[in-house]
Amino acid sequence: PYKELEEVWISDLPPKKLAKAKKEYQRLRNAVYVTYPLARTAGTIINEINAELEQKTTKKSRKELIKSRESDLRAKFTLPLTRLSVYQGKILMKILNRQTGNNCYDIIKEYKGGLDARLYQTVAFFWGSNLKQDWEPNKNSLDRDINNIIREINFKWFGTEEEM
Repeated sequence: PYKELEEVWISDLPPKKLAKAKKEYQRLRNAVYVTYPLARTAGTIINEINAELEQKTTKKSRKELIKSRESDLRAKFTLPLTRLSVYQGKILMKILNRQTGNNCYDIIKEYKGGLDARLYQTVAFFWGSNLKQDWEPNKNSLDRDINNIIREINFKWFGTEEEM
């Protein structure tokens, strides 16, 4: 016989604050479970594009490569991204930063230009977000929690605790 027990939370918080902390963590966990597969795929593609761009010498060939890959990315990611909530979008940006080593602002600036990057940053600001979020799991508790949830996902889905 086998039975999984509910997670045990050991805390010195009062019951109401503990319930609130559990609820916030569960919301984060659900958001990571929804966005991590997208970020994993997008991170791989972005890293491939960066490797291809390093081999291109002229600006014209770089633009052609970006334009050709952009249509593929739009076809693949438009529908799943439109179904995300604002909170899930913020978590997706954090995970993309983790996967690629660049924040979303830098990625947009590199591929689409500085003007588009500033425009998207302004829109993100009005939605209460920031494209220039850093990934600092040693300093930021949210990043640390996201990292732990990703380790959990990698262990469950892929059988490894790989660090990306």
